[in-house]
Amino acid sequence: MNYGEIKKTDIANGLGVRVSLFVSGCPHHCKGCFNSETWDFDYGKPFDEGVQEDIINLLSPSYINGLTVLGGEPMVPANQRALLPFLKKVRKTYPDKDIWCYSGYVFEDEILKGNANIPETNEFLSLLDVLVDGRFIEEKKNITLKFRGSENQRIIDVKESLKQGRTILMNI
Repeated sequence: MNYGEIKKTDIANGLGVRVSLFVSGCPHHCKGCFNSETWDFDYGKPFDEGVQEDIINLLSPSYINGLTVLGGEPMVPANQRALLPFLKKVRKTYPDKDIWCYSGYVFEDEILKGNANIPETNEFLSLLDVLVDGRFIEEKKNITLKFRGSENQRIIDVKESLKQGRTILMNI
């Protein structure tokens, strides 16, 4: 897997100050995407052990609330496989920091049902605290929304959703 960018102190993609990893590769190609260069799976640099260690170190200050993974599309099977061991390490190293993920896929239909045959999906989801789901729709763009770009996108409490067996939205 490649990545396009790492933001060391990001306040736009989740609560508090975060480290954000922009992965490469996205099949959605949303009209008006702010990050279209990451559509290409070969864009950017390799997400190797050194990069992963750098991110682990960037997460260490107490003022960093957590990690956000976005892109590109983190929920593409190849990206899930590459990210899963890393997210496990983040969770183990920083159990009190949260992990947010942005995906163009819809939680119920495309992630839970559509990825049901992808072995990594359930474990991947179990490591997340928050999922912002849904494709960016330019006609529904709303710059007043917190942590999302278009009105169809939702901020989902993943742990509570998995626990209750239904989608639980966060009140932010």
